[in-house]
Amino acid sequence: MPRFILAVLLLITAAGCAQPADAPTTIETYLKTMVAKDRDAFVKTFCAAYEADALTEFDSFGAVEAALDGVDCQSSGTDGGATLVTCTGSINVTYQGEDNQVLALENTVYRAVQENGEWKMCGYE
Repeated sequence: MPRFILAVLLLITAAGCAQPADAPTTIETYLKTMVAKDRDAFVKTFCAAYEADALTEFDSFGAVEAALDGVDCQSSGTDGGATLVTCTGSINVTYQGEDNQVLALENTVYRAVQENGEWKMCGYE
């Protein structure tokens, strides 16, 4: 019986531990929080070295309505200490109810790095 209790406690402990995000998940979160205009969540998704550019990107979505469509990100290689990530899908943008644009993500290569033990978006390749 004690082994059973120990096994249950270990299982509960393991289930309670949050798994750290991986590089592709981090890039998806970066995109989701940017188009959702969730600044509090967004500022947690990029590395310190990319802060100014990330905030400029975030602000560029302030005047438009945007939504992700079919976004799925995958690791596509490495470059030094960075993991390269590519995504499928698009960001659909509408400005003042008109001028719909589709920003395809297929040709963009994102750089993700670990900073303080967490994956962060850190620019483009």
